[in-house]
Amino acid sequence: MSHETVEAPAAEVPVFESEQDILARSRKAVSKRRRNIWLLRVGILIVWLGSWELTATYWIDPFFYSKPSRIWQRLVEWFSDGTDFGSIWSQILITVEEAVIGFAIGAVAGVILGVILGRSAYLADVLAPFIKAANALPRIVLAALFVIWFGLGLSSKVATVVVLVFFAVFFNAFTGAREVDRNLIDNARILGASRGQVLKSIVLPSATSWILSSLHVAFGFALIGAVVGEYTGAKGGLGFLISNAQGTFDTAGVYAGMLIITVVALFAEWGIGTLESRLLRWRPPAAGSSAANAIM
Repeated sequence: MSHETVEAPAAEVPVFESEQDILARSRKAVSKRRRNIWLLRVGILIVWLGSWELTATYWIDPFFYSKPSRIWQRLVEWFSDGTDFGSIWSQILITVEEAVIGFAIGAVAGVILGVILGRSAYLADVLAPFIKAANALPRIVLAALFVIWFGLGLSSKVATVVVLVFFAVFFNAFTGAREVDRNLIDNARILGASRGQVLKSIVLPSATSWILSSLHVAFGFALIGAVVGEYTGAKGGLGFLISNAQGTFDTAGVYAGMLIITVVALFAEWGIGTLESRLLRWRPPAAGSSAANAIM
């Protein structure tokens, strides 16, 4: 009787990837994901615009709803020949100037008052009902009063922007100042830090992420305030163009003005996001995003 020997299979030797291979594979995965995201975005945009164009051509009245081809023609006309009220670039500059000035004033005031009240419970209790009442006001309606008070120029638009931006920044600055770790403040005071040093070294850095996150929304409010102010009464600006287009039943002009405002808002969002990433480099990245951020 013969005995057959069965050979055991050779143990598989684990293959370890080098750090360069891991990074290359991660970069490839991130690049593929980013490409797929952009392809999906472009696909959604094409389907949306195409369906709008077809619907406005065969089913609905383009006089009321316009269509992408007419909006594109209006944009080409504005940027090549100008508007009935001058260059389109001058209209954009008017709106951006109003939004930026009001944004700066409202943001600074919101940060200062928010941090002060966030660190002073006594003042917060005293002023709480007045701040809540002011926040409950229909601030957009104030644009009409500002036109009466300050006229059709820059001042009335800036005032509208300031009112809208202030509360968006104030509540975030107030919450950020209140959420500072009390132990850090107590330890700093034990070590002899003054109130000014605590505010500068602990409170403001801790509230920075709250404040910067509010700026994204606040600049959107700034553009809204500028456009609403121009819509109420102005001598120029994108809101003035939209108001004039509405008065002449130029639906394509209304959409064209809205599209330009959207592009300006996207550029501002990109700028604020870049500023935020630079100022918050000290903050550890969120879980799961460190590798992607490092590769990008």
